[in-house]
Amino acid sequence: MKKWLIVLCSLLMIAGCSNPKSASETNKKNTHSLKKVSVVLDWTPNTNHTGLYVAKEKGYFKDEGLDVNIIMPGDAGADQLVASGKSEFGVSYQESITQARIQGVPLVSIAAIIQHNTSGFASPAAKNIVTPKDFAGKTYGGWGSPVEKSVLSSLMKKENADVNKVSIVNMGDTDFFTAVKRNIDFAWIYYGWTGVEAELRGEKLNMVYLTDYSDKLDYYTPVLATNENMMKENPDTVKAFVKAVSKGYEFAIKHPSDAADILIKAVPDLDPKLVKKSQEWLASKYQDDAPRWGEQKQKVWENYASWMFDNGLLEKKLDAKKAFTNQFLPQ
Repeated sequence: MKKWLIVLCSLLMIAGCSNPKSASETNKKNTHSLKKVSVVLDWTPNTNHTGLYVAKEKGYFKDEGLDVNIIMPGDAGADQLVASGKSEFGVSYQESITQARIQGVPLVSIAAIIQHNTSGFASPAAKNIVTPKDFAGKTYGGWGSPVEKSVLSSLMKKENADVNKVSIVNMGDTDFFTAVKRNIDFAWIYYGWTGVEAELRGEKLNMVYLTDYSDKLDYYTPVLATNENMMKENPDTVKAFVKAVSKGYEFAIKHPSDAADILIKAVPDLDPKLVKKSQEWLASKYQDDAPRWGEQKQKVWENYASWMFDNGLLEKKLDAKKAFTNQFLPQ
């Protein structure tokens, strides 16, 4: 799981917003006339991001009049770069956008990359952690966010277990497989990457998925984000970007092996076997039961925000209608 931290910052004017020329008006055949925008990842490239790389490689961005630069977050983080207008788009999470909006940062989710929460608490099978009550007496390795203890507590309460009996340590950027051999018993992972890697390693994991214990924890993670100013000043660009990305993820859904090859080509440092297997696992998860890729429900945003508020993680209640939109998704 990526460490996320919302930092209030002075919002800057988005470069080029004074010239709101729509992407559809550009000459698509002339690369010099393509509108340059960037999308910042939330973490190092992985199969959550495949649709972006497919859209770039297959020319979907160019077809929409865009020249898209996919960039790494660096120390600032994707949310801060998007909120400040230093990047037009970014990969974010429902939980961080929720906190951002409560703090007055105008981030907006414009598409759900994965329809349901595929994360959970993972542990080597030998640790015998099969339900939340088994967390008691064990050491959890996290990234130092208060949301972690709240999630652990919520799951453990379902089985009358006490979260205070869990030792919580910050494992920073330590690799999951290294950490569980050293000083932790379990950690929070995305199965589609770390869980699949465990399969390839032949290391059996026990998974306690959040969605098995609470509907309110079935939130959108990750999502694509922009800021309110970008939506207001350059709606055609946002629509063009989302249309191209939608085609990228639709391609990954239908052709996971070919999509994996595109990601491997773009990021050759990745393990090809892991990318291939992860892509197969994720292909059906991107859209899942939604009527189209990227669609979000207000109820999902309200459910998770109410859970955060009830657990003291928000200072006030979220206006969920302003936190997300489906308006830029292709019909």
